[in-house]
Amino acid sequence: MARIITIREALREGMSEEMRRDPNVFLMGEEVAEYNGAYKVSQGMLDEFGPKRVIDTPIAELGFAAIGVGAAQNGLRPIVEFMTWNFAVLALDQILNTASKMLAMSGGQVSCPIVFRGPNGSAGQLGAQHSTAFESYYANIPGIKVISISNAYDAKGLMKAAIRDNDPVMFMESELMYGDKGEVPEEEYIIPIGKADVKKQGRDVTIVSYNKMMKVALGAAAELEKEGISAEVIDLRTIRPLDWMTILESVKKTNRLVIVDEQWPMCSVSSEIAYRIQKEGFDYLDAPIRRITAADAPLHYAPNLVAAALPDVPKTVNLVKEVMYMKK
Repeated sequence: MARIITIREALREGMSEEMRRDPNVFLMGEEVAEYNGAYKVSQGMLDEFGPKRVIDTPIAELGFAAIGVGAAQNGLRPIVEFMTWNFAVLALDQILNTASKMLAMSGGQVSCPIVFRGPNGSAGQLGAQHSTAFESYYANIPGIKVISISNAYDAKGLMKAAIRDNDPVMFMESELMYGDKGEVPEEEYIIPIGKADVKKQGRDVTIVSYNKMMKVALGAAAELEKEGISAEVIDLRTIRPLDWMTILESVKKTNRLVIVDEQWPMCSVSSEIAYRIQKEGFDYLDAPIRRITAADAPLHYAPNLVAAALPDVPKTVNLVKEVMYMKK
């Protein structure tokens, strides 16, 4: 039986269920305990699990990330919350040089089952230092997995999968979507890491996206439908490993591909998708692969500049129309 709950509640349920199931799972981060989480994701968890399993940390990302990594290497399963992934840059040394490499450096003897999670990307008028989308940064690192969720169902199912995974997992959320509601079953379920989801079937063009840009992709598909253009929409859900075969199978059907990506254009998720699909699916394409990304510049504070810099429905609709009327 499914209920309608928020992404915030779905994440909390996923973490809480895994903490009840496995006493080695614990949550740590800034304001996760006494304040119930900066975005109230961990609300009530301190009352249920106590201060030894829901732990407030100092404002020192490198320090508490290191504690989490050390705990993971010694048999625990930490969930480390960053108040924003922009702050996680301070902890990158632990993620890149320790968590991601320990299994290889130990000859397979020491794993690092840890989840790093928090909001990612633009959240409105927060200025350049709090508005970066980090999926491609972490997807570039062998030894870790990157998840980027767009709805409540995926939030819970993938959170549970991430906690049970034996590799470090980067779990990307969005400040703008914590209150978004969706159907989530009451019974337990787990979504496999590494499998994209076809959110809408279509025949004319494939639109690929993830995280909050899925709203843009689905909004554009709805507008295109009014004009007789049938778009298939794919939610990546996992950035690394990337389920490019689902994209390829869709392109075999639609013969066109548009990618909606909140990243900057250089070395982005869309860059990798475009390369892989043109390499494996060139013969199926009836038009060049196109993408819409954030502007190649820091995101400004002014709302009109934020709007100008990010993908939106009208820009995506216009790009799809270009693709529809191009010739190979």
